[in-house]
Amino acid sequence: MIRVLLVDDQTLVRAGFRALLDAEPDIEVVGEAVNGADAVEIAAALRPDVVLMDIRMPRMDGLEATSRIVREPGLDGVRVLVLTTFELDEYVFGALKAGAAGFLLKDVEPTALVDAVRVVHEGEALLAPRITRRLIEAYLAEPAPGPAASEAAAAPPAAALLSGLTPREREVLTLVGRGLSNHEIATELVLSPLTVKTHVSRLFLKLGARDRAQLVVLAYETGLVSSRGA
Repeated sequence: MIRVLLVDDQTLVRAGFRALLDAEPDIEVVGEAVNGADAVEIAAALRPDVVLMDIRMPRMDGLEATSRIVREPGLDGVRVLVLTTFELDEYVFGALKAGAAGFLLKDVEPTALVDAVRVVHEGEALLAPRITRRLIEAYLAEPAPGPAASEAAAAPPAAALLSGLTPREREVLTLVGRGLSNHEIATELVLSPLTVKTHVSRLFLKLGARDRAQLVVLAYETGLVSSRGA
């Protein structure tokens, strides 16, 4: 059973998400929060598998809440999936740098939302290429605000991190940056899915990335992938 925490300041939005997710046999909504501050407290108490996080909320926004949940001791397994619109590019990248597993547009189809919860729970990042390229460009043009930006400034240069990768690992990172799943990467490189999974796991370790979302950001930051090249 995938345990989900809903975070949104609109009652009708939470009610709609709850009805949709609770109708699935493998998903259970275990809690709701109306702002980021409550989300941090409830996540610490309930330890959900997935947090469906809105961005704009009173008291504490989704960016700060995501950062705090990711840093909270004992919540390593919690995956944060943020909801956004194109008008909030900088907040999306702040969330990704803070450790969010991915993002959805608020006009997402119901079935896509359900699938997204499952994908994120399984450890994948939900980053559709058609959305990712525009958002990555916005991030690279102007660093994301908030705690994520200061943390990024203190981190080693992304290009230096690539020096420790093998040629195959660079290939895999490039394809991850383009938004391909492990299965799609296996097909592209003529490898087994298990081998691709091993390469991705090594990328996490070598690059200090929490999940695929941060690998995507690194792929763009280092120039392995660009909106034009992709």
